[in-house]
Amino acid sequence: MNIYVGNLPFELSEDDLRKAFESYGEVSTVKIVTDRYSGKSRGFAFVEMPDDTQGQEAIDQLNGKDLNGRSLRISKARPRDDRNNRNFR
Repeated sequence: MNIYVGNLPFELSEDDLRKAFESYGEVSTVKIVTDRYSGKSRGFAFVEMPDDTQGQEAIDQLNGKDLNGRSLRISKARPRDDRNNRNFR
């Protein structure tokens, strides 16, 4: 299950985020999204958990939880739009 994690503290590391999710099961990958120019966190991440039941448990338990003064927003990630099919004017 691919999980969206929003409202992250900007100083949070991928290892810290992994530890928070590993309490609920195996974590395949953690990717904090960064600004391509500055390299700084954009305040959201994606966590991949191979077991959907464990992933849902992590979402249920961590959504709204305070982490370093910020209330996490966690949900199942939606598929990324195919950028080639967008109509730009």
